[in-house]
Amino acid sequence: MTIAGKFNALVSTIVISVGLLVCGVSATHEFNAERERAFAQLEREVRSRYQIAYAMYLGDSQALSAALKPMLQTPVIGITAYSTQGDNRIVLGRSSDLAGFDEARGNTTSAETNLQSLNRDGTAAGVGLVSAFYPPGAELHLNLPVFSGVNPQSSVDTQAFVLAQSEVFAEGSRHVVGYLDFVVPQQQILLQVTPHLYRVFLISALFACVSMLFSAVFTRRITAPLARLARAAQELAEGRLEKPVQARGSGEISDIARIINGIFSGMSDYKTRMDVDHQLLSMKVEERTAQLSKRNQELNQAVKQVTQAKNRLRQFAYYDSLTSLPNRRLFTEQLSLLLRLAKRNEEQLALLFLDLDNFKRINDSLGHSAGDLLLREVGARLANCVRESDVVAHYSETSGKIGVSRLGGDEFTVVLNHVAGPEAAGVVAQRLLDALVEPMLIDGHELVVTPSVGIALAPDHADDVEGLLRCADTAMYHAKSTGKNSFLVYNNDMDAAGLDRLTLETDLRRAIERDELVLYYQPQVNTRTGAVEGAEALMRWRHPEQGLIPPFRFIPLAEEMGLINDMGDWAIREACMQVKRFREQGLLLPRVAVNVSALQFTPTFVRKVKDILEETGVDPSVLQLELTEGVVMGDTHASVKALSELREMGVSLSIDDFGTGYSSLSYLSRFPLTELKIDRSFVIAAENSAEDASLVIAIIAMARGLGLDVVVEGVETPEQYHFISEHGAHIIQGYLFSAPVPVDEFAELLKPWHFVRELQGLDGRARQVPGG
Repeated sequence: MTIAGKFNALVSTIVISVGLLVCGVSATHEFNAERERAFAQLEREVRSRYQIAYAMYLGDSQALSAALKPMLQTPVIGITAYSTQGDNRIVLGRSSDLAGFDEARGNTTSAETNLQSLNRDGTAAGVGLVSAFYPPGAELHLNLPVFSGVNPQSSVDTQAFVLAQSEVFAEGSRHVVGYLDFVVPQQQILLQVTPHLYRVFLISALFACVSMLFSAVFTRRITAPLARLARAAQELAEGRLEKPVQARGSGEISDIARIINGIFSGMSDYKTRMDVDHQLLSMKVEERTAQLSKRNQELNQAVKQVTQAKNRLRQFAYYDSLTSLPNRRLFTEQLSLLLRLAKRNEEQLALLFLDLDNFKRINDSLGHSAGDLLLREVGARLANCVRESDVVAHYSETSGKIGVSRLGGDEFTVVLNHVAGPEAAGVVAQRLLDALVEPMLIDGHELVVTPSVGIALAPDHADDVEGLLRCADTAMYHAKSTGKNSFLVYNNDMDAAGLDRLTLETDLRRAIERDELVLYYQPQVNTRTGAVEGAEALMRWRHPEQGLIPPFRFIPLAEEMGLINDMGDWAIREACMQVKRFREQGLLLPRVAVNVSALQFTPTFVRKVKDILEETGVDPSVLQLELTEGVVMGDTHASVKALSELREMGVSLSIDDFGTGYSSLSYLSRFPLTELKIDRSFVIAAENSAEDASLVIAIIAMARGLGLDVVVEGVETPEQYHFISEHGAHIIQGYLFSAPVPVDEFAELLKPWHFVRELQGLDGRARQVPGG
């Protein structure tokens, strides 16, 4: 460091130290003064408010609270009032952290003020400026005695007490009637003096800047000649000095300049001779060095790129980019090797094929990003399950292992080698099911995903990769069709069922194109008037070879295949068109209800319904959408928004099969529903149980209380009809009046007075209350 630099550094250090000292002293003084001022202000307010002393004198907690409440303001955050015996009278704001009255008073006499500083954990803290910064949260506890000019043992009125109170401090005759404990955070006092600290800091900073500027100018004038000589000497040593030095200054500076000039003149000739040779040599050396350095960098870059490309190619070729599990290619190679080893060692190998149930619904409801996160979590859980316990240790050698792979989409595989039989594979499958049954938190949604697992063994079921995969896949589909969240071991009988399913899938894809889907209608009859208030449109598949296929066979299949959206749109459009054709024939159908699948209720569903209504030209009030409880409980915010848009369009909304799903009553008031549909299972149960009958009566009363229409489905007997009618439900749907029929037969049911005679006959019979 130069002389000027050292001098400037010294001056800067002194100026900054003085400035910090001034700031610290001023801050400490102002902090202590503000603290004393605040506490003096509190004492003055306590003395000036006779209501406080009078309320303590009378023991009136409400009056004391009202008198103290105006004092609960910055910097005071809490007030605790004590009687002279230490009883806690009232606490305003934040209470004191002191252990009790004795600790609050300390060793002070009854007429003295006690000041304590405590941390948040109750330990003692300092009362100075440092305590306001560390530890954070230090608070001052000021315990003030409250004086009265009247002896607490005597009894006086308000006027006498006020008169005595005004003379209490003047004459010195006073009695302690209680104590007030004020809680004041030290940081609040610090905030009060912050403006003053800013001014002191700015003045100190300005003084420091001026001092350092003056020091820099002064030292520059003194050391400038020396600096020029130093630069000249440096240039001479480096061979860069081109002309003699001309220095200004005292005799010492002139002597140094002459010495430098003498050396310069002696070296000039030598430098002239050496410069040419040195320059030529340096140019050649630099050229060769640059070439070698460039080639070395290019070689290192090429090696790095090749290594990275090799690693990326291997990762892309053998591992799934989403879950980092082995992909189909690596899985096939590993399984092929394990099959050969198992065959040579005459051992069994098991393949577990996992497929996530209803994964498409998660993608459609929450988006593909949430689906990707879910798949990543599933892969991690499977891998963790494998690592945390050797599930095949009981059935194989210690060298046995499990390989987990992802084949694509929502399909995973687990390979078990050295297994003792299907029972061992079943133990592993159940453990994997248990690992996935725990809820997963995905994008703020708590999701539960269940798998269907198919198990195939080699060489019992197949001895090659494709055959083993096919058998495990077939077993998985059978597990899914038998209720999901389960596992099945492959057997030969599954092939025939799998072929039938494949054929049905193929035919279902072309059902809409071939116009094989039809709607059957089941009337909803008003038992008061006999009129058909509406009808439920039920989808049927008229297969060219198998005949009429009921919905329970092809609707789940359509949901798995992703066809339910097209089929649902067709059903809504066809129902609206049929209502329009009925009106052209002079027949009135006030309302037609169409079932909506949970998978069909997507963000674009409202737009589709609006387009269909505009296309067909029917009144939106004619259309009623029947939703299951699972539809509205998926994403509450999105469901409320979509259902509200449908209601604004005029579409009616009904909850189908109420009570058989989530059975949550809160959504009945939150969602803009118009109708509640009681499931037939409740109607059947009500005939055999008084409790179930009471439940049906309660559901009807609840719906009427919420302003919802009630439709009871599944009514098949006169006894059920009388029970439902007598308890306030008058819209009935069931086989008692009509089974679901084709449109031509349903047109006959729409004729006026069709059900009147049948209702008259039912009303003439003796009524029997189910469950009674």
